[in-house]
Amino acid sequence: MFEAVPLNLLRSGQSGTIDQVLGQPADVQRMEELGLRTGANIEVVCSGTPCIIQLAGQRLCFRANEFIRVMVRPGVAV
Repeated sequence: MFEAVPLNLLRSGQSGTIDQVLGQPADVQRMEELGLRTGANIEVVCSGTPCIIQLAGQRLCFRANEFIRVMVRPGVAV
C-alpha cells in the first residue's frame, strides 16, 4: 500500500482513497459534508489549480488552499 500524499500531488487520471482530511475543525466538517472523508474513493479529473475530482458520481472543484488538506493513498481504483 502506498503512503498518503496531498491530493494536489496526484495527476489527472490518477485515483486513490482518502486517508485523512486535515485542517480546522469547521473546514474538515465541510469537506466531510461534501463526501471527502476517510475511505472515500476519488479520481483526479484535472490536476492543478483548481483541481477537479470525481467522487461518488459527482465532480468537485477545489482551489489549492482547500485540497492540500486532503491526504490520499494513490493507486486504488475507483
